[in-house]
Amino acid sequence: MAVEGISPDWEFDRFDDGSQKIHAEVQLKNYGKFLEEYTSQLKGIEDALDESIGDVWDFTLDPIALQLLPYEQSSLLELIKTENKVLNKVITVYAALCCEIKKLKHEAETKFYTGLLYYGEGASHTSVVEGESQIQMGRFISFLQELSCFVTRCSEVVVNVVNQLASLYSSNKSATKIIESSGVHFQTVFEHLGELLSVLLTLDEIIDNHAALKDHWTMYKRLLKSVHHNPSKFSIQEEKLKPFEKLVLKLEGHILDGMIFQACVEQQFDALGEGVSVSKNSTFAEEFALNIRTIFTNVESKLGEPAEIDQRDKYVGVCGLFVLHFHIFRTVDKKLFKSLLDVCKKVPAVTLTGNIMWFADTFLVAKVPAAAKMLDKKSLQGIRTQRDSFLQQKAQMLVKDVQSYYVFVTSWMMKMESILAKEKRADKFAEDLSNRCTIFIQGILYAYSISTIIKTTMNLYMSMQKPMTKTSVKALCRLVELLKAVEHTFHRRAMVVADSVSHITQHLQYQALNSIATAKKRVISDKKYSEQRLDVLSALVLAENALNGPSTKERRLVVSLALSVGTQMKTFKDEELLPLQLVLKKLDLISELRERVKIQCDCSFLYWHRAVFPIYLDDAYDHAVDAARIHYMFSALRDCVPAMLHAKHLESCEQLLENYNLEIMDVFKEHLLDKLCKEIEKDLRLSVHTHLKLDDRNPFKVGMKDLAHFFYLKPIRFFNRFIDIKAYVTHYLDKTFYNLTTVALHDWATYSEMRNLATQRYGLVMTEAHLPSQTLEQGLDVLEIMRNIHVFVSRYLYNLNNQIFIERTSNNKHLNTINIRHIANSIRTHGTGIMNTTVNFTYQFLRKKFYIFSQFMYDEHIKSRLIKDIRFFREIKDQTDQKYPFERAEKFNRGIRKLGITPDGQSYLDQFRQLISQIGNAMGYVRMIRSGGLHCCSNAIRFVPDLEDIVNFEELVKEEGLSEETQKSARVLDSVLGDLTSNSAEGTEYFKKLVDVFAPEFRSTKNMHLRNFYMIVPPLTVNFAEHSISCKEKLNKKNKVGAAFTDDGFAMGVAYILKLLDQYQEFDSLHWLQAVREKYLREMKSMVKEQNVQATSQDEKLMQTMNLTQKRLDIYLQEFELLYFSLSSARIFFRADKTAAEENQEKKDKDEVSKTGNGDSSSSSSTDPSAK
Repeated sequence: MAVEGISPDWEFDRFDDGSQKIHAEVQLKNYGKFLEEYTSQLKGIEDALDESIGDVWDFTLDPIALQLLPYEQSSLLELIKTENKVLNKVITVYAALCCEIKKLKHEAETKFYTGLLYYGEGASHTSVVEGESQIQMGRFISFLQELSCFVTRCSEVVVNVVNQLASLYSSNKSATKIIESSGVHFQTVFEHLGELLSVLLTLDEIIDNHAALKDHWTMYKRLLKSVHHNPSKFSIQEEKLKPFEKLVLKLEGHILDGMIFQACVEQQFDALGEGVSVSKNSTFAEEFALNIRTIFTNVESKLGEPAEIDQRDKYVGVCGLFVLHFHIFRTVDKKLFKSLLDVCKKVPAVTLTGNIMWFADTFLVAKVPAAAKMLDKKSLQGIRTQRDSFLQQKAQMLVKDVQSYYVFVTSWMMKMESILAKEKRADKFAEDLSNRCTIFIQGILYAYSISTIIKTTMNLYMSMQKPMTKTSVKALCRLVELLKAVEHTFHRRAMVVADSVSHITQHLQYQALNSIATAKKRVISDKKYSEQRLDVLSALVLAENALNGPSTKERRLVVSLALSVGTQMKTFKDEELLPLQLVLKKLDLISELRERVKIQCDCSFLYWHRAVFPIYLDDAYDHAVDAARIHYMFSALRDCVPAMLHAKHLESCEQLLENYNLEIMDVFKEHLLDKLCKEIEKDLRLSVHTHLKLDDRNPFKVGMKDLAHFFYLKPIRFFNRFIDIKAYVTHYLDKTFYNLTTVALHDWATYSEMRNLATQRYGLVMTEAHLPSQTLEQGLDVLEIMRNIHVFVSRYLYNLNNQIFIERTSNNKHLNTINIRHIANSIRTHGTGIMNTTVNFTYQFLRKKFYIFSQFMYDEHIKSRLIKDIRFFREIKDQTDQKYPFERAEKFNRGIRKLGITPDGQSYLDQFRQLISQIGNAMGYVRMIRSGGLHCCSNAIRFVPDLEDIVNFEELVKEEGLSEETQKSARVLDSVLGDLTSNSAEGTEYFKKLVDVFAPEFRSTKNMHLRNFYMIVPPLTVNFAEHSISCKEKLNKKNKVGAAFTDDGFAMGVAYILKLLDQYQEFDSLHWLQAVREKYLREMKSMVKEQNVQATSQDEKLMQTMNLTQKRLDIYLQEFELLYFSLSSARIFFRADKTAAEENQEKKDKDEVSKTGNGDSSSSSSTDPSAK
């Protein structure tokens, strides 16, 4: 036994005074403190970033991760050091070969399997462009070339392993023995060889099952043919084409014909010349067969048992070794062949990788035809029928399996939590460790069993092309969730598990070392010397050395090889050997715990079964109570991502990932999110509208689904996004409610109620729509009036003093009114821009009305009468004291009636009066719009402290050097404030505009006939007074049709038209009101006289008549005076005190003043510098 000497530098430290230990403890404490602080900092960062990081975390995003797998720093040559040089070499050779096989297997699993499996994925069938498949294959050629080199390498390694074993177990009597090999069985090496054969076999199966790959290959070969005929068209040099075609043919023969495994086992194993003989080596043949049987016995006993871990993969390896044995030695062990086939009844199919199923019976019959001949067709048929019945049984048992595994896994999770949370006790440390070890291994076993059920069932259904029932799909999805739950339990407790693993491995190594030490003592105590005994001793020393160190793959391999030599010659008793083997098995499992869990819980095969996802989501939606399980399913779907990164047929694997991402998200939206949104919206609507008695919502009759569970879910991590169900539904409701409120603003109250209900019932934090709400007494909307202004002015009556419109008649018991507040509300709803549009509409309306007005004035009957009246007034005005006689106006009013009357008893003058009233109403409406606008602006600006001194926010923001966005928003704020102040200060002079736009046309020589208008005003006023009095009288009657108490539109209209014609002076020259007043006062005086005369006579009836007449005269006079006051008020709006000429003069004066002002300022500025 070689013991390395201690270097002289450390000699002085041999004496231990305990100071080193104290120092080490202090350092350990500090390190522990640092770790705790660091953990809390990380937790703080996670909480600060987002309180709702998902329950199920994406392992690839761990901010800090623990790698439990120990890596070997020493080389194999350093590890395998004993004084027995020959044994060293033997063990080194086999260890190196086994390591090589492991590396090749790892490369195949991570790179080649996935590259082949995902070929052709990611391009949807509908969008495949002509030629796309050839381009994909073109990109894939380099990958196939790499695969070809890989397969060649594997074949070389197989030959090397077989040759190395054959040289050890040589039947050549003359050759010197390397070591005594009669009792030595390198089972590990054979197992590794089996693993390598199963890699080749898997590649064959993947290619054989890949229809797309074969189709694309055929198309690619066709393309090459066409390139060959016309290379210049494809800009390819002809001399390069020939070698490429050869390469393509070589690749096809080597890889794509499904002969990878066959070619490997049919190789020439006998070395030429002086080399090792293999096929004639009977000792080796026996050893080979013995090892196959041993491995098979070990595997078969565990297959289908709860303690099964990797026996299925080993079974594939055993079948591969059996075929290799047949091809080298050309003998068949019929008994073993039958036993191998019998396993198919227990395990009808094995999943090699992804969705690739392997059927042992098909394989063995095809690869060992000599043995297949001995089988009757019936037994082969029996195996196939057994497969069908196995699938049926599995499907029936699934629900039961789910229930039992649910209990197993949840109780195991509880045990994990409790045992890891327990304080370690020094006195029970060993017991504690063995408990932990058992529980960890139990977790792996559960994961393996569940994984096997899912893969076998799903892939069998797929490969046998049988439909799955919904119940089976749901059960399998439940199992997927359980599988991920196991993985997440290990991950969640990674810190404690890592801590335990190192202690458990040490404990197991200690047990193994104890066992080996006992055997070593036994060997040393036997004094008989032999080469074989020396080999055994050296092997045991080697095993001890390897176990004294970290439990790396290489060391465990060396131990297992060393014990293959060290267990011969009965060095171990049977009752010692079994526990040692068990301890070493546990050591294997615990050392690779994280890797094993990762492999067993990997759900990347779901990529080929993603058709189950919609069914799963429908089920999750129907059973909302355990909604949290969705996290596990997404975690399973994420497992496909690392594998997809090896796809080589697309420009970048990002395309494949993006397609997968979109596909899953579309399904998720369709089958869960959108359904949830609709259901929540429906529920809110029905709850708010319960008073409508819509349908039966009694939960005892129609059932009840509590969808709120989905909103308690933490966001789901998928690719680069967090899917927050709560936020998604909230956004949907916000958007819907906002859009529907904009369409019908009067529904705002309903939607705000629904918002509140969503918050109370589902905890959704909704955004306020901030749409201007409409009050219940808003009345007609400005938009409505604007669109139907012609209807509005004829149906509503204007009151000048109160600035209010009242409906003329209504079918209801009440009349609508419109006042400034209503208009201000409307402007707030639609924005101030609507004011200009409204005035524009009014202008269009006035144009039409003025056309009718002009026609009436142009009518011969009217025109001739007016001209006659004007001439008459000129003649008699001196006699009548410049007053227009009332009788003349009355005569005109009556005379018009003779021209004709409408069916409802209206004369032309009545209609003309109505026309003028409508024009006046339109002007009243414009006035109200302006007042409403001012009202709205003053409300909006009431929060600005000082209108005279408003700060410039943009400048302040620039001074502070804030961001571009802030400056932009400050600019917007400034412009808004500017608009509001200018609007609230003066408002727009709409009346002036409406006068300026029509006046030139009215005053032009074309429209001379309109100049007579002032003369028609007196008869119009008479007509209006009669009409107004009759309307007021109807107020007291039962039938109130036509009743009214105000109609100031007439006064507004007259004032407006007089202004347009610039005829205020002409109208005033009639002194019409004085004439009216004189007439009525005169009549009243004469009535009083009459009454005094008649007072003496006792005629009561006559007295009543006289009283009534006096009252009537009083009413008429009052009506005329009211009209006069309204007209005077209306004239103020149109600056009636000034004529057109005076206004023009005033304008000129203003212009001159402003010019001289500018001149003064410029001259003063020019003289300023000289003054300085």
